[in-house]
Amino acid sequence: MSLGILALGIAALGAGIGEGLIVSSILNAVSRQPELEGKLRSLMFVGIAFIEGTLFITLAMTFVLK
Repeated sequence: MSLGILALGIAALGAGIGEGLIVSSILNAVSRQPELEGKLRSLMFVGIAFIEGTLFITLAMTFVLK
């Protein structure tokens, strides 16, 4: 088994878990303070973008190191 494929799988797993934790936390925060929904939503999108960026960097490195 190629180590690149294994690294990509672990990165995808980590990205999925991270996104789930962010969305869960945002939903919990909005249920406590609904007036902050707009601000929290924008922060959520920034956090998810950083997580996805890490996944895409790992994908690119998988093909470069192949």
